[in-house]
Amino acid sequence: MERKIGLILTGGGARAAYQVGVLKAIAEILPRRARNPFSIISGTSAGAINAVTLAVNAGNFRQGVQYLLGFWRHAQVDHIYRADPIGVLSNTSRWIAGLLLSSMGSNRLNRVSLLNNSPLVALLNETMPCDKIQESIDSGHLHALSITASGYTSEQSVTFYQGAKGIKPWQRARRLGIPVRIETRHLQASSAIPFLFPAVRLNREYFGDGSMRQIAPISSALHLGAQRVLVIGVGQGADDQGKRRRSYSYPSLAQIAGHAMNSIFLDSLEIDLERLRRINRTVALLSDEKRQSTSLQHVDVLVIQPSESIEKIAQRYAKNLPWAIRFLLRLVGAMRSGGANLVSYLLFEKSFCRALIELGYQDAMRRRTEILTLLNTQAETADSELPPQ
Repeated sequence: MERKIGLILTGGGARAAYQVGVLKAIAEILPRRARNPFSIISGTSAGAINAVTLAVNAGNFRQGVQYLLGFWRHAQVDHIYRADPIGVLSNTSRWIAGLLLSSMGSNRLNRVSLLNNSPLVALLNETMPCDKIQESIDSGHLHALSITASGYTSEQSVTFYQGAKGIKPWQRARRLGIPVRIETRHLQASSAIPFLFPAVRLNREYFGDGSMRQIAPISSALHLGAQRVLVIGVGQGADDQGKRRRSYSYPSLAQIAGHAMNSIFLDSLEIDLERLRRINRTVALLSDEKRQSTSLQHVDVLVIQPSESIEKIAQRYAKNLPWAIRFLLRLVGAMRSGGANLVSYLLFEKSFCRALIELGYQDAMRRRTEILTLLNTQAETADSELPPQ
């Protein structure tokens, strides 16, 4: 029986452009008209948008990657959130007023955020044909797609999934999986970065970015039946991070916000990978008889993460942000070197995104053999280049 391969696309705002570079490399090393090699796709936050694009085009993997390249290589901030002076000023004023009125018990203006992401909402509604997800499932090109969001009232990490018959819902501590017909509003909820973008109501509850409280980002793919997993992260692995540096200055608001963003988007993946590897080591020690009597299973996992600091790359391109956004970020210290972490999540500009795509492409090509081993396939030796972008 064919082992199902899962693809995990994590969250990270503009950092998700890195994932597209990795996917571009995979598309090149597979046969030209190969269908989607990942029968299970799990996405969170900006990774959810990439995931749905692949699911919609599951019959032609290369075409799905082309769509993603077209979007990310020509990205602009004003495609995602309002960056014009009037939009920034009015939304920031409403945000401050909402904080003041909320402190006095009013809730008239509490449904606001620091940034107005109405351009993203309009873009998703106009360009994302979510009705084709079921066509991909019915044709056998896709087994399941999942999108994770975080409930503000229940405080649960909720995975909304759409898949083939027989997939059972699940419930664990602070997380559950619910079958739905995925729509653009699920993408909006999953990518609603806390404080920055407004929460989205789904059924009885308001939801925010799926990376919040997502303590086990790999588990959704496993619940959906994956036995091999490719994880494309957007932060350097724990072993690649720099050493502690002495600092005598108090951290800026941007540094604190960037640290919080990393905690939301990056830390849970490292913890979940450590847990999965520990389970794999345990399973390897069991005899065949004991292995059959336990629910533990070995899961082949390949993780591809940036080989360079995305924060440092963001420092080089921060000047390309619209001046109104630069001014807003400068107020909180984000335009200084220590605040580049926060900038990297908001830098939806083509120069930055293209740099991340190239980094992802090169990182994946260096691990070509590992990718082919995971996919259990052979690369096409000729005429496999993607057309120029």
